[in-house]
Amino acid sequence: MDFDELYQEIILDHSKRPRNSGVLPPPATRGSGYNPACGDEVTVFVLKSAEGKIETISFQAQACAICTASTSLMTLQVKGTTQEQALEIQRHFIDFLTKDGSSEGLGHLRALAGVKKFPQRLKCATLGWHALEAALKGDAG
Repeated sequence: MDFDELYQEIILDHSKRPRNSGVLPPPATRGSGYNPACGDEVTVFVLKSAEGKIETISFQAQACAICTASTSLMTLQVKGTTQEQALEIQRHFIDFLTKDGSSEGLGHLRALAGVKKFPQRLKCATLGWHALEAALKGDAG
């Protein structure tokens, strides 16, 4: 199995069986994103620990495979991090997709490298990340 096949398998797995899918009630904060070009909708829910780390994270999506897989992978990547660390991972991931940034430290998020060839799908791959940012900066409810 080559890397392209492995990456495709990871994307399919996370799109069909997304991790951390579901709604978290308050006091979790929430952030939402919508892509009018394709109709993708994502809401991310975050519950922080007393130390300020992302203790629990989940999402609810009506979205394409790329958006769902990216958001699922994102929840795994940022769980246990601080807000600042999560936002740094977000920046690193978006740079990886848009500016030929390094994939170092991105783990399975590298599976989304193929999106670079399809600029119209960048919003699909980053929508959940923008919803995460809104959730981290948002209010409960």
